[in-house]
Order: sequence, then C-alpha cells, then structure tokens
Amino acid sequence: MAAASPVESLQEEGTCPVCLEYFTHPVTLECGHNFCRACIAQCWEGPDTAASCPQCRETVQQRNLRPNRELGNMVEISKRLSFQVAKRAGGDGVCGEHQETLKLFCEEDQTSVCLVCHLSRAHRAHRVVPIEEAAQEYMVKFQGALGPLRKELEEALALTSKEKEKTTEWQGKVKNKREMIAGEFNKLHTLLREEEQLLLQSLEEEERETLHRLRENVTKLSQQSSSLQQLITEIEEKCRQPVVELLKDVKSTLSRGENVKLQEPEAVSTDLKNVYKISLDMREALKRFGADVTLDPDTANPWLVLSEDRKRVSRGDTWQGRPDKPEGFDPCPCVLGAERFAGGRRYWEVGVGDKTGWDLGVCRESVRRKGGVTHTPEAGYWAVRLRDGGYKTPPPDPPPRERPARPGGDFPGLRGGRGLVLQCD
Repeated sequence: MAAASPVESLQEEGTCPVCLEYFTHPVTLECGHNFCRACIAQCWEGPDTAASCPQCRETVQQRNLRPNRELGNMVEISKRLSFQVAKRAGGDGVCGEHQETLKLFCEEDQTSVCLVCHLSRAHRAHRVVPIEEAAQEYMVKFQGALGPLRKELEEALALTSKEKEKTTEWQGKVKNKREMIAGEFNKLHTLLREEEQLLLQSLEEEERETLHRLRENVTKLSQQSSSLQQLITEIEEKCRQPVVELLKDVKSTLSRGENVKLQEPEAVSTDLKNVYKISLDMREALKRFGADVTLDPDTANPWLVLSEDRKRVSRGDTWQGRPDKPEGFDPCPCVLGAERFAGGRRYWEVGVGDKTGWDLGVCRESVRRKGGVTHTPEAGYWAVRLRDGGYKTPPPDPPPRERPARPGGDFPGLRGGRGLVLQCD
C-alpha cells in the first residue's frame, strides 16, 4: 500500500476521532487525546462528574478539559493546504464552477455548494447550512439509522440460523425416511422373490399335471384312431376280393365294425386352478409365514403372570410360586414360546400397548437362562428392543422410527429356535 502524502497525514492528525471531521474548538483530555469540544460534550451527556476517554477508555474528569489552540491553528493550516491541493487537483472540496471551497450544504438539492453558489439564482431561495453542521446532522442521522439496521441484521442472522437448523433437521428426516423406505423395500423384494419362486413352482406343478393328462388323452385317441384305420383298411380289402374270399369271416368282420365305439377323452380343464396374485402389502405377504405362538410356563420367570390361554403375559407384584426348573429364566423376566422352529421363515405379532420397555424376537434353545443374560446374536438372541424411548435391532436391520402398537417381525428361522418375549416394564 502506498504511503500517505504529507497533506493526508496532516488531515488525519487534524481529524476528530468522534465526528471524523476537522477539529472544531479542539480540547485535550488528561490522557492526551484530542476531541472537538462539542463532540466530547455529546459523548459525556449526563450528571456524572467522571467519564472515560472515547478513544482509550481511561477515566478522566469532565471538568479537566484544556483548549488546544496549537491544534486549532494546525487544523486551519491543514484546511488551507487541503484547499490548495484540492483546488489544483479539482477535488471534491472545491466548487468545480467557481473554484471556491465548498462550505455550505443546500438541503433542498442535497448537495454541497460554495458561497458564490449560495448567492446565485439556482440556490438563492434555498435553505443552506454550514457544511460541517450538515455533516454533523447527517452523522447523527446515520448513527441513528445504524441501531435499527443492526437490529434487523441480528434478526436476519437469527432467522438464517433457524432456517439452517430446519434445513439440517429436514435433511435428517428425509435421510431417515429414505433409509426406512429402502429397508422396507429390500425386505419386500426378498419376499416377492420368494413369492415368485413359490408361484412359479406351483404353476410348474399344475402345468406338469395338466400336460400329463392331456398327453394321455392324445395317446389313447391315437391308439383308437390306429385301430379304426386298421379295421377300415381290412374292410376295404374285403370289398375288392372275389366273392368267396369276400364272404369268408364276414360275420366276424361286421361284428367288429359294429362294436367299435369311440372312447371320448377324459375331460381336462385348461383353466388355471390357482389364483396367482402378488401382494404388495408387507403384512399380507408375511401372513403366509404366520406362526401361532403360545407361551411356555416352564420357561417363565417366577414373577411373570401368564393368562389361561397362554397368549398374554404381564409382570406380577408377587412370586408366582412356580417350581424352579432348569429351563426357567431367573432372574431375567423372560418367557419363551412353546413352539419350536427347525428352520424356514416365521412371522408373528405381539401387542405391547403403552409398555415402555420390551424385547421381542427369537432365541436358540441352548441359550443361557440363569443369571445375567445378554440379548445379542452372539449369545443366541435376535430381538427388537425398546429402552428409554429408543429402539434397537441387531445389525444390519434399521430400528423402527415410530412407536409400533403391535410389533411384528419376519424372523429368520434358527435351528432349535423358539419365540422370545421379555416382559420388562
């Protein structure tokens, strides 16, 4: 950056740090800093006798203001030098028409004018004020406008921050929804592929059975046609033979022709027996894997209360008095389903109501049942869990994002596996 010229340095030294204009009646504070008398008086408005320097913030006495005449003289010299420089350079401080210093401000035309301009016909009737006074007045207006503008800026920044938070939150919701949709459709794709294989197998079996019956009919009709053709040929040959040969075994030949009766084929329907309908409803698609699970009281924790039909379980307030069996869970509040699954896919639903904690899923027959139990796949458990308002599932399945009233699951079959219900809260 180029160094400031001597005139610019002099202007800077002669400028009040408050109004940023040339000093007017400059005064010096105890700390050594200089200000216009009017500027410092405006900064110190109030009853306090002590105030601080607007520049260095040092506490000073308001009454200890010393007029700085030397600085005032320097300001006048700086003004004249600036005028001469501006006049030579045609600067903004000199009237371009009259080459006079711009000392006045025309309020009607909102422009700076010199004394000659003020006396001219163009500005004679206009209200003009000294340019320093106008600058001070507009400085106050500008400073007054800064407050509301800064407030508006703060509000705009706050709103921007909120909108950014909303944007981040919305993007998170969209991401979660996208993952949920992808996960659900991955499951549905798997089910549809399995459904496709089952339907194709069923169609293939029906095709094979129907084709077999139709081909049997064709074979039987072909055999009958061959016999008829043979008899027709024999009779035609009889008709061409001499009288003696023609009459030979005539009764037998006619009897065979009269006794011929076409055996009609077995009626085989060519309409497809099965209705091949593909369900795009996940629950409808899962129903074909449905399992009717009842609870096994021998595995129930002694504090759990089972209904008579063994379809419901709740935590009791008293010990149920069941005998301590090796297959029973203690102290874990758990109960298994009576049904055992050797493989394949199984699906069931459990009504949980407003319970705040539960585990539902499957486990191996060989899981640990006494003492502390860790419900992880490594320990033989595959379960959906609700704890502290959040859901957790074994990877890679994503946990549910909305509270299910009747959690259900398409649980992969485990060799020796059993349905699992953990009644927690």
